[in-house]
Amino acid sequence: MRVRLEDVARAAGVSPKTVSRVLNDEANVRGPTREKVLAAMAAMDYRPHQPARSLASNRSFLIAMLYDNPSSNYLTEIQAGVLEACDLHHYSMMVRPLHVEETGFVDRVDRLLSHHRPDGLLLTPPITDNPALLQRLLERRVLYASVSPIERGGTIGAFIDEPEAARQMMATLLALGHRRIAHVIGHPDHGASQWRLAGYRAALAEAGLQRDPELEVPGDFSFGSGVAAARRLFSLPRGRGPTAVFAANDDMAAGVIWAAGEHGLLVPRDVSVCGFDDTPIARQIWPTLTTIHQPSREMGRIAALQLLDTLRGRPGAMVQATFSLEVRESTAQAA
Repeated sequence: MRVRLEDVARAAGVSPKTVSRVLNDEANVRGPTREKVLAAMAAMDYRPHQPARSLASNRSFLIAMLYDNPSSNYLTEIQAGVLEACDLHHYSMMVRPLHVEETGFVDRVDRLLSHHRPDGLLLTPPITDNPALLQRLLERRVLYASVSPIERGGTIGAFIDEPEAARQMMATLLALGHRRIAHVIGHPDHGASQWRLAGYRAALAEAGLQRDPELEVPGDFSFGSGVAAARRLFSLPRGRGPTAVFAANDDMAAGVIWAAGEHGLLVPRDVSVCGFDDTPIARQIWPTLTTIHQPSREMGRIAALQLLDTLRGRPGAMVQATFSLEVRESTAQAA
């Protein structure tokens, strides 16, 4: 027979309402009582009946993650972190791809809200900073958390200091003797693209080097855009090309390494290449990629936890996560 909430309450010696409060992780339950209820749930292998739970609380216990990003590696990491947080608090999640530049983008989100009734949204770049969507969510009083938004005032979620991370990556290349360092810029609508470009330029200025517009080439965070950008860089006249390429994410860096092979260049002997994010592809390609480890999974988990806290009436926050520099085989001393 299915274990009911009332059975747990009877075993723990509390009211069904108290069990419900523990299940929903509400703050107004004393520690010893919470532990007693959780122990009874575990002993009886209690599994909440989701439809009944939703009906009783007028919640869907569903979080919707929205994305518009060509990097599947990055999104997989974020999604895994969000799912981890949802599982911890007995929430479900749905993942919905969208296109910010598509006509009717905000209306599509409206329909999602009306049809699926998620308790809150998890926004990823560039959706995080779409003014029309943010205004609509404000009008509908929809709670949301953001990963790496440009505007952080009054917003909950997670971020890292991306300009400083990019500056540290550049400092590593400069210490290796590189002076002709190119940068493959990310998608223009992403805050990450602006921050990583700012860090690149700041490092050049600190080293007393003049920035060269020829060495700043556009991309869109996809592998193909990295290939296209590298072909443009490697076609520059002798002496004007780069000895190192810093791509704004790992997918584009992998594209740069592919294009280097196409042009008969060896990485890192002829050109050093580095990326940003430390997604799985950074360790799957050869040579393995020097990159900035952005804790994407942890950021997804943190952002989801901030949203879940807010849904339970607790104060959420915009949390700064910690990055690290991962030096691998794709970078070496300048020739």
